[in-house]
Amino acid sequence: MPPKNAAVKKTSITDYFGVPKKNGKKKMQEEEEQKQNEEVQIVTSGGIKMRVDPHDFPDFEEFCDGLLTWKPLLKNYISNKAFKDTYQYVKSQYATQKCYPPSHLIFNAFSTTHLQKLKVIVVGQDPYHQPGQAMGLCFSVPKSCKFPPSLNNIYKGMQADPKMPKFSKPNHGDLTKWAEQGVFLLNDILTVQDSTPNAHKAANWGKFTDEVIRLINTELSNCVFLLWGKPAQKKAAVVNTNRHLVLKTSHPSPLGAHAGFLTSKQFSECNEYLVKHGKEPIDWNWN
Repeated sequence: MPPKNAAVKKTSITDYFGVPKKNGKKKMQEEEEQKQNEEVQIVTSGGIKMRVDPHDFPDFEEFCDGLLTWKPLLKNYISNKAFKDTYQYVKSQYATQKCYPPSHLIFNAFSTTHLQKLKVIVVGQDPYHQPGQAMGLCFSVPKSCKFPPSLNNIYKGMQADPKMPKFSKPNHGDLTKWAEQGVFLLNDILTVQDSTPNAHKAANWGKFTDEVIRLINTELSNCVFLLWGKPAQKKAAVVNTNRHLVLKTSHPSPLGAHAGFLTSKQFSECNEYLVKHGKEPIDWNWN
């Protein structure tokens, strides 16, 4: 008999026979469900948190609706075969690969900067290709992200501009405040595959962004195009320089920043042009 007041250990059937092993098929199903749950992203829209599955790609009409006020202005292009081919390519990539930005943010530049408010166009190459960075605005990252090197150099370029003495480096990399003031943060290629820069060149996004620039040419005047690096500078061929100002310099990446970008003074020059033509300058300085 056990001693009086001794603790009695409770036993169960698993003490004798061990924990039953999971059925192989069931285990695979659970692992697949876990993988899918990990891929689902939590996003905030209008203060409401939503679960967004990157594989849940919108149909063509919903996709085009993401252009908001730009949609009717681009209706001739988005109704043709070239844009539908772009859609089908991107849809297939999102279904089979990890791609960025999340599908609901592909046209974020268009939904944040309406055409009639647009004053400045910054052309990037393609989105950031690491998880959690791309948000549909070129060079911009969510507030929770560490500064990518190119964005850090953009801030350095502002700090080095003697005509921007009050600029102080923000503590985050979200450029939405620029976009809301009329800075159109447009990537030439709007989507990318994980860890594979320029992977979606075959989507022919460039034809679409050319059409966007042609629209700006005809609908607006006295805008400023900031074209950094050779790929972006190719877009100058589409810009009507009789109606708009084009400013070119090297790319702000670590490889190109010291080849002109850091000393270019483009941001103050941009504002001088806007003021000269009766427009409000951009407040580049925010935190």
